[in-house]
Amino acid sequence: MDVLLAIELTILVLAAFLGFEVISKVPAMLHTPLMSGANFIHGIVIVGAILVLGKADDTFTRVVGLLALALATANVVGGWFVTDRMLGMFKRRPEPPRKDDA
Repeated sequence: MDVLLAIELTILVLAAFLGFEVISKVPAMLHTPLMSGANFIHGIVIVGAILVLGKADDTFTRVVGLLALALATANVVGGWFVTDRMLGMFKRRPEPPRKDDA
């Protein structure tokens, strides 16, 4: 069991380093569209966390599942606000009323 935990932790650390390297190479102009795509992926993480919590037998699994659910939910909500703000930049602003119209 200890070897399996060590392998899983190694994969987690390598994935974190790889994710940081990939994201740091993305130009600033593409971060917002990338965030929109991440919303979809974290929606899947939410479903997976709910499934894990439904079959959790021990406290550790429940804690990790709840943590995954909370972090994924925060990421989806934050990403939604960022996407909404990005799309709001493309809306036309109403023209101010002219002085001669009044």
